[in-house]
Amino acid sequence: MATTGDWSRLPVGRREYRQDALLALVLAGGLVVTTTLYTSAGTYGDHQAPWWVSALMIVANAGPIAFRRRFPMTVAVVSALAFAATQLLHVPEVFLVNFTLFIGLYTVGAWCSDRVRAEVVRWVVIGGMFAWVFLAIVFGWAVPSALPNGRHALIPPYIAYSLLNVVINVLYFGAAWYAGNRAWASAVAKHELDERTAELAAERERSAAQAVTLERVRIARELHDVVAHHVSLMGVQAGAARRVIDRDPAQAVVSLGVVEESARTAVEELRRMLGTLRSVDDGTSTATGNSVTTADAPSTEGVTRIAALADSASAAGHPTEYVVVGTERPVPPTVATVAYRVVQEAVTNVLKHAGPGARADVRLRYLPDAIEVEVTDDGRGGTRDTTGSGLGHVGMRERVAAVDGRIEIGPRARGGYLVRAWLPTT
Repeated sequence: MATTGDWSRLPVGRREYRQDALLALVLAGGLVVTTTLYTSAGTYGDHQAPWWVSALMIVANAGPIAFRRRFPMTVAVVSALAFAATQLLHVPEVFLVNFTLFIGLYTVGAWCSDRVRAEVVRWVVIGGMFAWVFLAIVFGWAVPSALPNGRHALIPPYIAYSLLNVVINVLYFGAAWYAGNRAWASAVAKHELDERTAELAAERERSAAQAVTLERVRIARELHDVVAHHVSLMGVQAGAARRVIDRDPAQAVVSLGVVEESARTAVEELRRMLGTLRSVDDGTSTATGNSVTTADAPSTEGVTRIAALADSASAAGHPTEYVVVGTERPVPPTVATVAYRVVQEAVTNVLKHAGPGARADVRLRYLPDAIEVEVTDDGRGGTRDTTGSGLGHVGMRERVAAVDGRIEIGPRARGGYLVRAWLPTT
């Protein structure tokens, strides 16, 4: 049987209480009418109850219905006793009292959260009703003249009458039991559906908030990748120009030209990235937390531009060798983007932390089922600057993890620093 643990349909509100009171008044009115008609028809002849007894039984049958959803089990028991008393006292009403008992039994099944007690109360009421029916049948057998002679009938009249009473009562109480249980099951299903709906709404809100957070992280990562590299390069070149402007104006001009080019490139990449963010419908999609955008977006920077990163490091005063190992081939755009960003961050770290004059190596290896990018420095640039937020390392790890790759970041045994990322292409 359906159950929802601590959930309960009770108590209900004033609206339901008003409905129950109105139902009780309607039943009371109906009982007055039917009792008057049965009295006029002489249902019990000279043995029918006085009017005041009939009035009391009308109240006893209809009154409890006004409290059926406040005290369902009590109402069921009282309705059963009132039903029996109505018959025993010969109150001339044999129609609507069946409805009041039915409603009482139905309410226990439909509204009681304690399903064990609901079962017990209904079994007690139904058992008592059937005991009464069987007693009436037994006593009826003692008056064989109560029914017409059925000598030639297929089934003796009293047996047929007894069986008819049993079948009617089985159908009556079975219908009350079934209707109550079905109403309870429907209420449970509606409650569970409401809970799931609320959970889904909360999950949608959490997902929306998470999507906003992930998008902010992605934007921050893109800004870090775009700005940090070029600003670091501009800082190095501007410092170099300041130091040599008096004794080597030509070199200062070259350095300032690199600053100008880096500034222009940074502004262009920022413009393209912001344009992408404003045009979500222009082919932008996300995959595992990393953006995969249209060809005009900065995140499409691929392996073809890694050489330019090595050249920028050399121009900044860190001689850098770029080597490609293996046969070049197309790689998935997402993998190409991750490879470029990892190298860009690693080269930026060389500019910022390796010290003046440190040499660097950038390698791109084409493996059978992957590509591998590696950036190292020789550690000979003086004391290494270890200050930093560490967000660059976090960003590299997140990007590599997004494409199911592996990354190694840390100092080398023979000096310097190593960043090596293995990125699957199949």
